[in-house]
Amino acid sequence: MKRVISALILGLSAVMMSAQITDVQRKDQKARQYDPVFFEITLTGNWDNPFLQEDAALDMILTSPSGKELTLPCFFKSGESGSASIWEARFTPQEKGTYSYIFRYKEDGKTASETAETTFKTAKGKGKGILHTADNSTLVYDNGEPFRGVGINLCWESRTNDDSKFFKALHEEHERFNYDVMLPDFAANGGNFTRMWMCSWNFPINRKDRFNNHRYTATSEYMNPSAVEHLDEVIALAEDLDIKIMLCMGQGDVRADRGFFNDEDAKVRYRNYLRYIVARWGYSPAIGMWEFFNEIDNVQHRDRNGVIPAAEIVAWHDQMSTYLKEIDPFQHIRTTSISHRDLEGLNSVRNLDINQKHIYNATHSVPGNIENYSRKFGKPYVIGEVGYEWDWSKNFDDFADGMKMDFRRGLWYGLFCPTPVTPMSWWWEWFDENGMIPYIRNARLISDMMLEAGDGSFEFLETVRNGKAETYTVRCGKKTFVYVYNGSDEVLDSTSIDLGRTANVKVSGLDTENVKLTKAVRMAANGSLTLSGLGLAPLEEAIFVIE
Repeated sequence: MKRVISALILGLSAVMMSAQITDVQRKDQKARQYDPVFFEITLTGNWDNPFLQEDAALDMILTSPSGKELTLPCFFKSGESGSASIWEARFTPQEKGTYSYIFRYKEDGKTASETAETTFKTAKGKGKGILHTADNSTLVYDNGEPFRGVGINLCWESRTNDDSKFFKALHEEHERFNYDVMLPDFAANGGNFTRMWMCSWNFPINRKDRFNNHRYTATSEYMNPSAVEHLDEVIALAEDLDIKIMLCMGQGDVRADRGFFNDEDAKVRYRNYLRYIVARWGYSPAIGMWEFFNEIDNVQHRDRNGVIPAAEIVAWHDQMSTYLKEIDPFQHIRTTSISHRDLEGLNSVRNLDINQKHIYNATHSVPGNIENYSRKFGKPYVIGEVGYEWDWSKNFDDFADGMKMDFRRGLWYGLFCPTPVTPMSWWWEWFDENGMIPYIRNARLISDMMLEAGDGSFEFLETVRNGKAETYTVRCGKKTFVYVYNGSDEVLDSTSIDLGRTANVKVSGLDTENVKLTKAVRMAANGSLTLSGLGLAPLEEAIFVIE
């Protein structure tokens, strides 16, 4: 009799310990195209670490209305091995119609439980969807609407102890330099694209302590709840404000040394890091781009006695961008960045959609870099950071005019060059203190006019250089836009542009102080057009719209 009871107990234990998905609840009553739909899944599983897909992995397998098969990674929320646990799926339907789906749970790489197929129907929504590359000058939403990014870097919030020699107190203003304040102010002033870092002091999702930031709480958990929840909040805020983020993911809470790019264990760890990021935040249209590294060439040369071979870093980017493409059902744009040293082969990695570099002390070189790199590698090119000065040991107040001029110049270069995002200034705290954030509205006004006039089409006409004076001309549909910058030491009174046709035209100037166009003046254009009476002082610029 004891043997029978023992056998029965063992049988019951085996049943209780077997993996099983027990419940699926859709949180949103109505599903609309381009609006997120969240699912909560209850399952019993067995694992050492539910954040490692080698131990435990839950996927949502969908078939879209057009017949595409999509695999959405899900993420662990709470619970323990051997008992009921809660997982979540965050999905944004990019099509209208009926989706069918199942949930598949794996342990040790093998299917352990699978739900029956069911469906949900998406109605037409008011959103626009996810951003993708279109051409060298524009991005495009799922719904076909063109987009150009106008903005600056807002890479982190105030730190507890800032290392700036001259602006430490400014950078440590916690009530001012936090995303709850910075993002609404940025949006109110026309900004629609920014860049944020995931690092030890900003969104440190897998760091346990030592944050140099009062917003995060020490933890023993694998993923830091305070960092994860804060990124949830910031992504939701960006969605509400219609701001797109280039999210620089970095290496996570490990050192990016040569072993990081070569060891298989390090690659497994990073893939799990990427999988969690995609599962939790990939649904969001606020994610404008995934960026792997900030200035990978500086990482490469960090140890002068042990420079990491470029081929190893390029191979890593090839592997990880391919993996990210495979696990991201929404196909967000993928990029990485360099400071100033190219890594041979990096610009040709097939699953990096956009190439990127950072330019300091040489803003004049922005147009040439954009044109040369985009033409050579056949991809859009973005200047992710631009600035008059990179050296934080200097007092920017000593050359404030140069700083401000570069801020304005970077924005205008972006609109008048074939790039989908304006070059983004660094030193956001200094520019905020010096009243420059409202100037973004000027560039956004012209950007919106360009997009509307040409429905996303841009024809870049000849650039005219007269000494250090520069004139850039772009045709968008029936409107032509002109940017004139006087980099010389003398007043610039006139400039000529080639319109390529003879016509009577109306010319308006942009009043950059009041952010509006001045009254149009009729002029005769005999193939070319001379804009006279400019009176542009050195380091001043002017914008014109020709109809």
